[in-house]
Amino acid sequence: MNGSLAVRRGDTWLRTLFALMFCVVAIAAAAARAHEVTPAIADFTVQDSRITLKLRLNAEAFVAGINLDGLSDTNQTAQSADYDELRALGPAELKPMVQLFAEEWLESFSVQAGGPVALRVGQITIPEAGNISLPRASFLELTGEVPAGRGSLRIAWPLGSGGVVLRQNGVKEPYTGYLQGGETSPPIPLAGGAAKTPVEAFMEYLPVGFTHILPKGLDHILFVLGLFFLSPRVKPLLLQVSLFTVAHTITLALGALGMVNVNPAIVEPLIALSIVFVAVENIFARKLHAWRSLVILGFGLLHGLGFATVLGEFGLPASQFLPALIGFNVGVELGQLAVIAAAYLGVRLWFGRHPKYRGRVAIPASVTIAMIGGYWFVERVFL
Repeated sequence: MNGSLAVRRGDTWLRTLFALMFCVVAIAAAAARAHEVTPAIADFTVQDSRITLKLRLNAEAFVAGINLDGLSDTNQTAQSADYDELRALGPAELKPMVQLFAEEWLESFSVQAGGPVALRVGQITIPEAGNISLPRASFLELTGEVPAGRGSLRIAWPLGSGGVVLRQNGVKEPYTGYLQGGETSPPIPLAGGAAKTPVEAFMEYLPVGFTHILPKGLDHILFVLGLFFLSPRVKPLLLQVSLFTVAHTITLALGALGMVNVNPAIVEPLIALSIVFVAVENIFARKLHAWRSLVILGFGLLHGLGFATVLGEFGLPASQFLPALIGFNVGVELGQLAVIAAAYLGVRLWFGRHPKYRGRVAIPASVTIAMIGGYWFVERVFL
C-alpha cells in the first residue's frame, strides 16, 4: 500500500516536472523566433592626424531606438515591431533614417585626444535586405581631426548601444577591446603597442563563448538536451558530449582561420534539423548506437560552423589569435557543461531512477524539443 502511494506521488511529481519543463522551453522557443543581438564592430585608423572609424552595426536596431545594453533578443523590447519593419526596407529607404540617427547619435559618441574630437558622418553602406530572417550588417563611417602631437586617444561607446568590438588598424601590436554601452576604452597609443597579452585575450573571449550558450544559444542548448535525454546513464552522455565537442572544435577553428566558410542561411536550418534528429531518435532508441555517434560527430561539425559565425562577428585580435580562439571555445564548453549540470541536478538526480522516467520525462521532453526544432527549420527556410 505504502509502495503504491509512493509511486503515485512520484508520478505526480513527474507530471508536474514535465509541465514546468514544457512551459519553460515553449516560452524560450517563442523568444528564439527573434534575432540575437550581436555586437557592433568599430575599426579605427589614425593617419595624418585624421581618425576614421568604420562601424559595422545592426542599423535597424539603432534606428528603432532599441536600448541594446544587456539585451539578447529584440523581441524583448517595445520597439520589436518597428525593428522588424525596418529590416524589410531596401537601402534607399533605410539610408536617410540611418543618416538622421547617426547625426543625433554622435552627440553621445566621444573620442578624446587631449580634448574632444569632433566627428562627422561619412559614407553609409546598407546591403539589400536579402533573407530578413538573418540580421543585416550595415556600415557607417565616422571621421574627425585629432589634434597634432597627441600620443593617445580614448573612445567612449554611447549608452544604449550594446557591445562593440573596438579594433585599431594600421599599427604594430594594435589595440583590440570589447566595450559595453557607457564604457570608455583605456588610453590607446596612436603608434600601437597596446596589444593584449595572451592571458588577457583568453579571459576576454571566454565569457563571449559562455554567453553564446547561456543565455543566447537556445538551439545549441536544445541539441545538448537532446543528447541528455537519450539515456539516464552517465557514460553515453559523456561519450556523446565528447564527440560533439571534438567535432565543433574542429570546424570552429577552421572557420575562424577562414579555411571554411558556409552561408549561415544554410547552416542554421541544418542545425535545426540536427535538433529534430537527436530528439526523435530518443523516442525510439534506448541506448547509444555506433551510427548515432557518427551522426553526432557530423552534427558537431555543423554546430562548429555556427559558433564560427558568431566568433566572426566579434573578430579575433590578430596578435593574440590563438589565445582568444581557445578562450571562446573553453567558454562554449563551460556553457554546455552548465546546461548538462542543471539538467542533471534538476531532472536526472531526482527522477532518473524512477521506473517511468523514460515514458513520463525523457520521451515527452524529446517530443517537445523535436517540435521546436521542426518549427525552427520551417521558419529558417520558408518564413
